[in-house]
Amino acid sequence: MAIPKKIIKFLEGNKVKYEQISHRKVFTAFDKAATLKVKPKIVGKTLVVKLDKNPALVLIPANKNLDKEKLRKIAKAKTIDFVKEVWMKKNLKGVKIGAIPPFGNMFKLKTFIDNSLLKQPKIIINGGDYNWSIKISPAVLKKLIPDLIIGNLSKSRSR
Repeated sequence: MAIPKKIIKFLEGNKVKYEQISHRKVFTAFDKAATLKVKPKIVGKTLVVKLDKNPALVLIPANKNLDKEKLRKIAKAKTIDFVKEVWMKKNLKGVKIGAIPPFGNMFKLKTFIDNSLLKQPKIIINGGDYNWSIKISPAVLKKLIPDLIIGNLSKSRSR
């Protein structure tokens, strides 16, 4: 496979610089970092959550876990949970589950990003397929998602 056409069209339509990266099939951001021989802190993992009743995307580094309490406060939500796979298959068409890019505006969803990713010169994000990723600068990501919500959303991974 390749990066889905709808994602390429979104990137090209916004006239931004990005790089397509081909790699062996991976299902986790941490595995992607190991495969690409890069630090996990520059690889983003996209999580699909439900804030109260509203689905949203959250991008955090591969070497961190989501801090639900921090996200709940930033989102001003009473409850937070992960969205079920059935919902993702029905509503996030054209991309593989587990390889969802963080472009919430493509799916009419709010997008949150952990501020540590914005400190990196380049980040690697999901490209919609298990064998492809996108390398992009944080500035370009901010341009692609004008209403991006930035905050400290992660915590160290427990071992």
